[in-house]
Amino acid sequence: MATAAQWFEGARPRTFPNAIAPVIAGTGAAGWLDQIIWWKAALALVVSVALIIGVNFANDYSDGIRGTDDDRVGPMRLVGSKAASPKSVKTAAIAAFALAGVAGLALALASAWWLVLIGLACIAAAWYYTGGRNPYGYSGFGEVAVFVFFGLVAVLGTQFVQAESVDWVGLLCAIAVGCYSSGVLVANNLRDIPTDTVSGKNTLAVRLGDKRTRVFHTVLVVIPSAISLVLIAATPWALLGLVAAPLAVKANAPVRAGAGGPALIPALALTGLAMLLWSIGTAAGLLIG
Repeated sequence: MATAAQWFEGARPRTFPNAIAPVIAGTGAAGWLDQIIWWKAALALVVSVALIIGVNFANDYSDGIRGTDDDRVGPMRLVGSKAASPKSVKTAAIAAFALAGVAGLALALASAWWLVLIGLACIAAAWYYTGGRNPYGYSGFGEVAVFVFFGLVAVLGTQFVQAESVDWVGLLCAIAVGCYSSGVLVANNLRDIPTDTVSGKNTLAVRLGDKRTRVFHTVLVVIPSAISLVLIAATPWALLGLVAAPLAVKANAPVRAGAGGPALIPALALTGLAMLLWSIGTAAGLLIG
């Protein structure tokens, strides 16, 4: 039986900024339109966090039963380490998706019915990332999905449920968060290139190769700072987002230095923290402005 600490580690808390940051950025964008509704922001946060916990447990389950996690570097894998049974991890994933679904349904009833369809698409994308017969995460589309669902959908969805509209400020925030969020996955998959290659998991990093994946991560963590400069057109206070730039540089340092294996783990955590800091700074700037 896995301990509570192992279950928490299996939920991969280093990825939680991927769920929290888009809600902060989206709420800041809603505030720019003078339409913050805090209880809707709170429900959006429940949806986002529950989804990322669900996708992490689903990933653990699917990779575990395939044997992909038998020889793995990085966070606790519940099924791969045999600390928990595949059935219990699958059940945990379903429970997290159910929680996201209930909170999402409440938002849809209070906002727009078609959000239910987007919610179903989010859950399907989360499951089939590594689940099913042809998981798209094994074909190099994981980063695209992260950009879309934890960037565009999460940020603009958070803005929409509060302001009942989206605008160019929200879109730029969504692109920035999506880049950071994809950067977390790129760092993860860069670390796992050797084991993924052996197991036949053709992530985008495997397809691009080590050198080009490192360049890709660099581009992804630079774009949000560039977006901060563009957001000056909305308010000069948007430059508060640049507070994340030094952390983004630090996150990219082991990638630039050619580090591999466990030495790349800090790149994951710091990329996520840079995303969170960018979202807080930008949201604060939009609210002040």
